[in-house]
Amino acid sequence: MREAALEIEGLVVSFPGALGHVTVVDGIDLRVMAGEVLGLVGESGCGKSMTALAAMRLVPKPGRIEARSVRLAGQELTALSVPEMRALRGAGIGMIFQEPMTSLSPVVTVGDQVVEAIRLHEKVSRAAARERVLALFQRVGIPDPGERLDAYPHELSGGLKQRVMIAMALAMRPKMLIADEPTTALDVTIQAQILELLRELQREYQTAILLITHDLGVVNELADRVAVMYAGRIVEEGTRHEMLAGGQHPYTQGLLRSIPARARHGERLTEIPGTVPSPGQWPPGCHFSTRCPRVLPHCRERVPETEWLAPGHRVDCFAVSEGRG
Repeated sequence: MREAALEIEGLVVSFPGALGHVTVVDGIDLRVMAGEVLGLVGESGCGKSMTALAAMRLVPKPGRIEARSVRLAGQELTALSVPEMRALRGAGIGMIFQEPMTSLSPVVTVGDQVVEAIRLHEKVSRAAARERVLALFQRVGIPDPGERLDAYPHELSGGLKQRVMIAMALAMRPKMLIADEPTTALDVTIQAQILELLRELQREYQTAILLITHDLGVVNELADRVAVMYAGRIVEEGTRHEMLAGGQHPYTQGLLRSIPARARHGERLTEIPGTVPSPGQWPPGCHFSTRCPRVLPHCRERVPETEWLAPGHRVDCFAVSEGRG
């Protein structure tokens, strides 16, 4: 059996508000196995990116992270000091951020930025690090890599900047890679190229990937398993086939019905009524109860417990569990 690359238990992220701390991630459990891709999906505002930042201990202040455990390849991260965690980022766990333009320094060449990322973790000369960066740029498909080393971010297209971010994230061959909306703001052709590149690199390096996206098409291209997040909670998790074949939770089913490719020509897309409630305004009980077409009276009062429908397939929903009973 494969070992877990990343294990998260009881993760809570909160920020101070006028009436106390406001929770944005509400006690989630998540596990990414070595060598697999887990897609974390849900609408904007569900807490996906904050979950990723919490795993990296990068939640902006004055945010607060609490967890029973966060382990990387068995190593407990909650016990690490700030310098120890800083050393682990990039070497043990890498991250591709949502917007490469804001993640790259505009006043330093992209080559030097990756060189410095390598030298932060390894005692190598600048020349040796630069040779490694050149090889990395070639591997991630950057054309004319020797020239691109000395380019500034504003001189590169969005797709090339994203390839630079991927090269930086993989420079130390981390065990775990978090990719937060890696194809956002890219055109369809470039999106396909970036997804193919991630697939190739994952197979080559056997790096586990937590893929954060709102796009189920991206999940279908890359993920082995899928976790669905709504208003700070994981509501369903299973294999890609189980989830994309229909899923069981009403929210999962609503996401699937809203995919344009599933609608017949001329048909109106089925939408989930309403919007994701803001943190601090979540309803009691099941957070999806205000939008759910299958809501039961006690959904508004109690938090549903996790039910395992099959090995690896879990769902938190009274309508599902009582319908099975």
